[in-house]
Amino acid sequence: MGMARFLIRRVLAGILVLWVVATLTFFLFFVAVPEGVVARNLAGRAATPAVIAQVEKNLGLNQPKLVQYWHYLDHLLHGNLGFSYYTQQPVTTIIKQALPATISVVIGGVLLWLIAGLGTGILSATRARSLFDRVATVGVLAGVSAPTFIVGELLIVAVYVQLSNRGITFIQTGYTPISQSFSGWLGTMILPWITLAVVQAAVYTRLSRGSLLDTLGEDYIRTARSKGISDRRVLYRHAVRSAMTPVVSQLGIDVGALLGGVIVVEQVFGLQGVGQQTVTAISQGDGQLVIGFVILAALFVVVANLIVDLSYALLDPRVRVN
Repeated sequence: MGMARFLIRRVLAGILVLWVVATLTFFLFFVAVPEGVVARNLAGRAATPAVIAQVEKNLGLNQPKLVQYWHYLDHLLHGNLGFSYYTQQPVTTIIKQALPATISVVIGGVLLWLIAGLGTGILSATRARSLFDRVATVGVLAGVSAPTFIVGELLIVAVYVQLSNRGITFIQTGYTPISQSFSGWLGTMILPWITLAVVQAAVYTRLSRGSLLDTLGEDYIRTARSKGISDRRVLYRHAVRSAMTPVVSQLGIDVGALLGGVIVVEQVFGLQGVGQQTVTAISQGDGQLVIGFVILAALFVVVANLIVDLSYALLDPRVRVN
């Protein structure tokens, strides 16, 4: 019962966040600009007077703002994110085309940085002040200090270019859909995954190490050891599980904000994902497409944090009743 209430509260909070983001977006694009500028901002910088007139008619911009707001919310509830008059395509179509590349980068990057970051952090905590721990500390400082675009460019020069010069074409830039070729998809994803994971793995190494060291000093850990429970069981069944709660909390923040970070990776490797399409839409003044990407980003944050909250509840049952 407690878990059900916890889940319902989180879902309702997510719906509230989406409504607030949608309302603020409506205010910025439809209310906070002069009447004659709304249609031009939504149609794009290259829009002709005929296209602007079409936008005003289709969106009912001559109607009261409350009526416009109701139609706006009604369209969102029905999955209609609008129409890009710059590209002459529905926004949902553009997102569906760009989303697979972004999802591929996000899922692979998160898995890679969790494996590398948590593995290194746990080993460092169990071997505190050892040579491995000191080397890992240096690696963490280097990783945290490395800008994402620099890491990406270095990987292109050091890996992609060098392999291409030797006739090895497995590693590629751009994006190959997994449905077209699994090996081609994997070849285009490896460098973006590493680029995304380098900085984040360093952060999670430091976070998991510190959290685990604190947990290993708790009284209940010493009590478990005094009862003769093996160090391995104490570490992985009790200490690591307790130490992961702040890590999971940080994961919710990072994954939720990851869409912004993916923009750099997509730009460097030419992936044509949601991030790169967002940059293009802003440069073209395609307001309708920008609105769609903002709503998508908000949905991404809400879903990511809901998943992380559920994971947190499984690690620490006490949160279910909070």
